[in-house]
Parts: sequence; structure tokens; C-alpha cells
Amino acid sequence: MRPEALNPLFAEVETLEGVGPKLMKPLERLGLTRVKDVAYHLPERFVSRRSIADLDEGTEGEQVIIALTAVEHRAPRSGSRGPHRVLAQDAVGNICALTWFGKAAYSARKLLPVGERRWVAGRLDRYGDMLQIVHPDHVEVDSAGQMGRLSEPVYRLAEGLTQPRVAGLVEQALARLPDLPEWIEPGQLERSGWPAWSAALQLAQETTEERARDRLAYDELLANSLALLLVKAEGRRRKGQALVGDGRLWAKLQLPFALTGAQTRSIAEIEGDMAQDAPMLRLLQGDVGAGKTVVALNAMLIAVEAGKQAALLAPTEILARQHYETLRRMLAPTGVEIALLTGRAKGRERESILMGLMDGSIQLLVGTHSIFQDTVAYKDLGLAVVDEQHRFGVAQRLALAGKGRRAPHTLAMTATPIPRSLTLAQYGEMDVSRLDELPPGRQAIDTRVIPQERMDEVVEGVARHLAGGQQAYWVCPMVHDNEVADIAAAEMRYAALKERFGEDVVLVHGQLRSEIKDAAMERFASGQAKLLVATTVIEVGVDVPSATLMVIEQAERFGLAQLHQLRGRVGRGAEKSTCLLLRGGALTETGRARLALMRETQDGFRIAEEDLELRGGGELLGTRQSGEAAFRIANLDQVQRLLPVAHADARLLVDRDGGLTSERGEAARLLLYLFERDWGVQLLRGG
Repeated sequence: MRPEALNPLFAEVETLEGVGPKLMKPLERLGLTRVKDVAYHLPERFVSRRSIADLDEGTEGEQVIIALTAVEHRAPRSGSRGPHRVLAQDAVGNICALTWFGKAAYSARKLLPVGERRWVAGRLDRYGDMLQIVHPDHVEVDSAGQMGRLSEPVYRLAEGLTQPRVAGLVEQALARLPDLPEWIEPGQLERSGWPAWSAALQLAQETTEERARDRLAYDELLANSLALLLVKAEGRRRKGQALVGDGRLWAKLQLPFALTGAQTRSIAEIEGDMAQDAPMLRLLQGDVGAGKTVVALNAMLIAVEAGKQAALLAPTEILARQHYETLRRMLAPTGVEIALLTGRAKGRERESILMGLMDGSIQLLVGTHSIFQDTVAYKDLGLAVVDEQHRFGVAQRLALAGKGRRAPHTLAMTATPIPRSLTLAQYGEMDVSRLDELPPGRQAIDTRVIPQERMDEVVEGVARHLAGGQQAYWVCPMVHDNEVADIAAAEMRYAALKERFGEDVVLVHGQLRSEIKDAAMERFASGQAKLLVATTVIEVGVDVPSATLMVIEQAERFGLAQLHQLRGRVGRGAEKSTCLLLRGGALTETGRARLALMRETQDGFRIAEEDLELRGGGELLGTRQSGEAAFRIANLDQVQRLLPVAHADARLLVDRDGGLTSERGEAARLLLYLFERDWGVQLLRGG
């Protein structure tokens, strides 16, 4: 149970004054559902204002505070959507327009009665020959209230929220901060000059004090590292089962290729782990096409040779079915019984699979999250393989690991290369094997960047490609058209391409019903359809060797990791493959550099490292996935500077006080709950 001391922070945001149903929706869009969320909603920047006596002292584009007297209100004509302008004069008679648009205009007359002086804060701009302030930030009767706003935080907003409203909620949240014991090691606190936790939150909300932000980021990194290390320590304490295969099943495989050195090395590391009593917890990190499936299959056959069962967990039904078909073909000479379990399995089919798992006749199971539901029981699960690990949370992995009589070995896999400097942040509880070389004969993919204006040429190129008997992908960034931004929609692109190519075109995206999506994929995989239009649902798991052309529309809207994954869907056969990156007109220097990098290399690990340098911030691990949330406080620079220290401190704490029963250990428990790493706390006896 969560400690009572934290209850004020985990109270619903509705408990703050002024928060009703109307305000809840925009707050939810920002993820601000509890008092804690509001307290940690840090300003994106601070606006600095200058107090000026008259408009002659100000410059265009400057944030100012000035005393103005309203002389005339100019409301828009009835039914018009024009602005409401208030003409106001300064102390020496200069005229300025204060301008409001939309519903905000209704408050203008009340805020600025004609003939009365008000103190106005906002950005000074020019409209025609007249200076103006559009949507003043503040209008006050007394100058005293404005003087405190010479430096003011600017928060990320959602429609329906204003800066003053968020600032007021933050002030209320900070007033509820409890008095918590210190969880940072005293020496570290002193060396860094960091304030106490509550003081750091207060300072981070009110000033640009870097040490306050660093302290809060360190808290988050320490909580993450501590939780991951507790998982690792608990795994070593749990009674596992040493599994040693005799190689008889592996010898029956008819692999058409030789293993790479990286595959051989990784297999040896996994075999060594599985031969130990302590449950394996290892990450297999491999680039697109590096051969992770074969390495995982070797591990699963070790479990089966040792008389146990193995399960492979995939994040999507498409990927699960792809794995099932691939493994079923490879295992045909071995006689190993394999089954597929997804949410679509119903009635007798599902019952038959569940019975086969319970009596042990099914030796290897492939499936989606269905495979760790309470109703799924195994006779003796020896190995759990989790594919595309970044899409699952640690809690889900632990649920699967609890399925065996004894703790099964766990092998997690990811095709998303992660820079070494960030591996601790995501996989701090795991040992890591890296497949850093591609199988021989893997062809380079010809990658080109093409302006969107040449769309007609691209479509003609696709026509020639299909006429030659080959297949192609066309990927769009969104499913439905967005009226605000010029974003290509998969459905609209599908309609246009279908008009040109007829029944040769199929559509796949995440909002389609499973049976429709599977039917489209089956038509494409079997060669009946020649062109697959899709969103990033095909980012992983689609393996069609005869598809040799990938078109990615508005490529600048994708992360580099996604572009690399999508490009990896082609180049899987003997034919030369091409990837066309269609770019929009408004391309930043960073965007240009990223697309140039895609042209230059196919090394996913290099792409990940250089992308890290190009981004310099933003989301740490590429596109957000459905597993653990990205860090909310720590930015990229802070992760690189502070994570090694936080990880070392967490390791020291676990080594000295694995049960977190000391005074500092009890404080660390509060930290884990505060950052919702509850799964780390729950592993502790009495946690």
C-alpha cells in the first residue's frame, strides 16, 4: 500500500480549488490528473518583462508592463469573427491597441473600463501603423501585482487552459507538499549543492535555478535505477531452474545460412545464463535483420530439450502471427509442438490450447499479451521470450515471469538500437547481448530523399515497380486527415492509389478490425496484392522478401528509429531494394541532417548514437511506446550527466540494504512510490 505521507500528492486534481468537469478535460490531455502531476508540471521557459513608463521606451517584440488608460472599445460587427480592440493611451498620450480574439474578447470591457487606468503585461508588437498587445497576459488595477511578474513561468497548455489558471493550480499543489525524509545520499547532496526536495520543486516552478531542476531529475533517475536493480536482485534470489540442452533439436534444424560471430557469441552468453539456477534476465539487442529470431529459437530449444516449455510474447497480433509462421516452418523437422494464442482465439480453439499448455503437449507458445493472463497456466514454463521489449512495461514482464513453477528464464529482444549511454535508463536490470553485425549477403538498401512535389513521378515509379512483378510498401504518418496540419492520411492515400492500381492495393492500420487487417496482410504476404498502404503498424514483424520498395511519405515527421525500422521491411530477399523518403517543403537543418544520415548509413546503432547528438533533447528513446512512460522530468542532458551517478548510488543502496529497511531505505521506498515504480517496491518483503 502507498504510504499515507504521499496521499496529499496522489489526491485527484478535482480536489484543487476551481477544478470542475469543464477544466478536467484539458488537464487530462496534459496528463495532470493528480495533485502530484500538477506539482511536477514544470515551466517550459520563463518570460522576462520590463516595466516601462511610456510606449516610446518599448521596442517591438519586447515583453513589457505598462500603465494604460482605455479611451475606446471597438467591438467586431455582429456575426463577425473579427477581433475586439481597445484603444488605450500611455502617460504621455501615445495610443496602443489591446486586441482580443474569440471568446476571450467578452472580458475586455470588464477588464478595461473607458477612462480608468490599468497595468497591462504582454508582448509589444505592431499592427499597421499602431503598436498593439494581442491577448495581454495580465490586466491589473494595482501596479504591485504586476511587479511580481517581471519574470514569470510559461507552462505547456491544452485548449481550455490559460497560463494564470495553470500557475494558480501549481501554487495550490505546492502548498500541499508533505514533509518527506531525504532519500539522496548526504555526500551527493552536499557535493552537488542541491536543495531539499520540496524546496527544489518550489524553485523549479519559480526560477531558472538549474540545481533545483537537476535535483528533481536525479530523483527520477534514482527511482528508476533503484526499481530496476531491485528487480535484478529479486531475480537472483528467486529459485530458478538450471536448463541445459543436449543439442538434438537444434541439430535437426536446416538453416540455409551460417551464424554470424555476434549470433554465436550471444548464443553462448544465453546458454551460460540458462545453465545457472538463478533466472536469466538478458536483453538481446539487434539491428534490423541481424538474426535475433534464430538466437531466440536456440534458447527456446534448450528449454524444450531440457523438458520444459517456452513462450514468446509479441506486442501485436501481426507480429505474433509472423513469428508463429516463421518458427513453425523452421521447427518442422524437429517435431516440436508449437501453438499461437492471441485475443482472437475463442471457444474450442482456445480451450484446446489452454489444455495443451497445462498437460505439456504444447512445448512452445507464441502469442500477444493473452499469454500472461490469469487463465493461462503452463505445465512447466522454463523460458519466456519478450519481443520488441520497449513496447512492454517491467510489470508485464514480471507477470509472465511468474507463470512457471519456478521462476523461468527471461530473454527480452529489441530491434530498436539504443545508444549505450541510455541503455541503463531503459534496461538497467538486465544483462545485454548485442547483435552488431549483419548476416553475410544482406544487401544495402538504396535510400533516396525526394521532395513531396515530385509525387507524380514517385507514383509512376511505383507503377513500373509493380509492373515488373515486385511488391511495395507505402507508409503514411497518420490514419485520418488532419484539417489543421497538412498531414497525409493513409486512408486518403489508399483511395488515390487504389484508383490507379485497383485491387492490387490493400490498406492496414491500427484502427481496422483484426480480421480485416489480417486478411489484407495475408493478401500482401501471399503476393495477391502488390502494394500495401499502411501506418507504422508495419514497423516491426512484417517479412515479405518480394517487397523491395518502401515509400515513406512526409518522412521528416518520423523519428530516425522509426525510419530505420520501416526501411528494414525491405531488403530481405535476393533482389535490390529501394527506400524513398518523401519530404515536405519546410525542412529544418536538423531534419535535413537526419534524412542525410538515413541516406548515408544502414547501421542502426550508429543512427541511434548520431540521432542522440542531433536531437540534444526531447524524448529519450524515440517514439513513445506502450510500455513504461518516458522520463517526465529528466531531459537528455541530465540523463547523460546524472544517470551513471544515480545508478551507482542505487546499486550501493541495494547492496547495503536490499530490503530498504534502514532510515535511508525507508525514504527510498517513498521515492519509488512517488515516481510510481511500485513494481520495484512490491518485490520487497513487506513492501
